[in-house]
Parts: sequence; structure tokens; C-alpha cells
Amino acid sequence: MSDEELHIICTDRDGVVHTLPALEGWRIMEIIRDNGLSIKAECGGCLECATCHVYVDGDWVGKLIPKSDEEDEKLDEAFNVKRNSRLSCQILMRDDLNGLQVTLAPETD
Repeated sequence: MSDEELHIICTDRDGVVHTLPALEGWRIMEIIRDNGLSIKAECGGCLECATCHVYVDGDWVGKLIPKSDEEDEKLDEAFNVKRNSRLSCQILMRDDLNGLQVTLAPETD
């Protein structure tokens, strides 16, 4: 992978770290899903569920656009929410997020 290629680093629920190629403008949820990791993303990014819940590494939290009220409300419906919780469908990939580190939140059934 060259330095110019955008990527994110995603830790799956088993603790395995994956470096995933990313495209500018894509939702982080799409990048995770399209690279074959297990993320439900039931609503497909419409902000109707919280099944794309991730934890953003502390070094990256401040670089993200702040949560909208709608995202905050959906996170209220999620389990195991932490201060660094975000819905991955609400984070759009940009050049300055190259190397973004996220961890998939535990799934609940």
C-alpha cells in the first residue's frame, strides 16, 4: 500500500486488526462492510438504527465532525455506548482521516 492510498484501521470483534482501503466520500460503514467485516448496518446508512456502532480511537475523536442530535439520539438506543462511540454511517472518509482507527462495538441480538 502506498502512502497516497486512503485507508482505515478497523479492529473486529475478535480483536483482529484490519487495514482497509478507503475511498474519499464513502461512509466508514460502507468501507467496513464492503471489505467483508461483520457489521450489520441494517438501515444502510439512513440513521434509522444503531447497528453500525463503532468506537473511535481517542486520537481521532477530535478530528471528526461532531455528532448530530439525530446521531446522538440513535446512540441512546445502542448498547455498550462509550464517550468515543459513533455510528460509522455518519462518518464520511476524507483525506485528513487517512489511517482512522475504529473498533467494532459488540453486537447484541
